Amino acid sequence: MNELTIELEEVNPKYFFGTQEANVDLLRRYFPKLKIVARGNKLMAYGDEALLDEFDQRMAELLEHFLKYNILEAEAVENILINAGQPTFDESLGNDVLVHGVGGRAIKAQTANQRKLVDLMDNNDMVFAIGPAGTGKTYTCVALAVRALKRKEVQRIVLTRPAVEAGENLGFLPGDMKEKLDPYMQPLYDALRDMIPYEKLDNFIEKGVIQIAPLAFMRGRTLDRAFVILDEAQNTTHGQMKMFLTRMGKSAKFMITGDPGQIDLPRRTTSGLKEALLILNDVPGIGIIKLDDRDVIRHRLVKKILSAYKDIENLNE
Repeated sequence: MNELTIELEEVNPKYFFGTQEANVDLLRRYFPKLKIVARGNKLMAYGDEALLDEFDQRMAELLEHFLKYNILEAEAVENILINAGQPTFDESLGNDVLVHGVGGRAIKAQTANQRKLVDLMDNNDMVFAIGPAGTGKTYTCVALAVRALKRKEVQRIVLTRPAVEAGENLGFLPGDMKEKLDPYMQPLYDALRDMIPYEKLDNFIEKGVIQIAPLAFMRGRTLDRAFVILDEAQNTTHGQMKMFLTRMGKSAKFMITGDPGQIDLPRRTTSGLKEALLILNDVPGIGIIKLDDRDVIRHRLVKKILSAYKDIENLNE
């Protein structure tokens, strides 16, 4: 009897096999002449060689579906098995979807300016996304980075943020570098956890496919085939911003996000973000998008809070 073993390397078998192995039962129903056994992260099939070849092809399609949508429902399994290699979904209906997150949730640009941000990134290698808290600039950037990684347009994602509160001197904090940085990188982690299953995200970080680095540790690096996000860029100095921008290597994408209204630098220190926006405003290949209160997608009160603060700031000018 011939045997085929398929190991699920990037897939959590609990979600791939389905509740009480419902997806495995569907496979058994469609391949009644094969003996199919699920064990750990492996799926073994025994039987005729021609049937095993067909089973292997259908499994490849199921895995491709799961890796794209982060979910494998019974309907999708049946569609793939019945259609036998033919497209089961109209891709044109999902052109505005940036990435399918955990549980298959479609993540899209939700406002006009967020869509402009996506268009700018599609047509430029470096984009500055500027706007107040809650406008979705960081979340959209992370979605674009995950999309680029899934499409194999880049080999890694690099996330960095100036740790202003600790003066970038993180040595006194306990733990390894990742543990020292976690409090500063939490918004980026939150976005990643929405878009990449937990086990896969941990695996990516362990293998260096997703890298977390303090801005001070970017010095001397050349970032090729990478999607790089500098978050909270308003808290960079002139030297830090210039250093970061010149790390750009071949086939790289750079996203810089920040809110010029929330600068935490010492007094009389020029924000590297504000300076860069003036210097690079007319440089071809660099896109700049300014999001505003209309792009706030948090609780409805956030818009009112931002509006109230703006009114006070305008009176003080």
